Amino acid sequence: MNKVSGVKKIEPTYYNSRFRHGVDEKRRVQIPAKWRPQRGGVELTLILWPREGVGHCVRVLPPSQMARLMQSIDEMPNGDPKKAVLKRIIGSGSAQVEVDKAGRICLPDEMARGAGLQNEAVLVGLLDRFEIWSPERYEKVQAADADLAPDAFKLME
Repeated sequence: MNKVSGVKKIEPTYYNSRFRHGVDEKRRVQIPAKWRPQRGGVELTLILWPREGVGHCVRVLPPSQMARLMQSIDEMPNGDPKKAVLKRIIGSGSAQVEVDKAGRICLPDEMARGAGLQNEAVLVGLLDRFEIWSPERYEKVQAADADLAPDAFKLME
């Protein structure tokens, strides 16, 4: 809490690390405590996200990142047919969810099936958002990431 104003300052959330959790019969998955919104009523956006050669995962965007995604699509030229495709696919294939009192989110059935999520999930931090992977698909994406990592880190030099 800010001692001067008496107002609690909301700190940014950084989605780092990796967690493995069970998925229950209602398709609920536990969100790590440090990744949960700091105030109630915040909706996270779930999007079935393709990864070439590996399959889909569920990408989870906090409100700020969903706003950025919408802005980047809106900035595309209106004449670009990919703009409408992205709006349709993301608009029709996404869902807003809230974290329940127990710290879980419920994955829509079609989305869970599309991402291959059954009994277990791997939650992977992407710093400003996170992804939910089936353990099998995540092993494949880890191998692909390892191949690209040397060149990726050169971008930061």
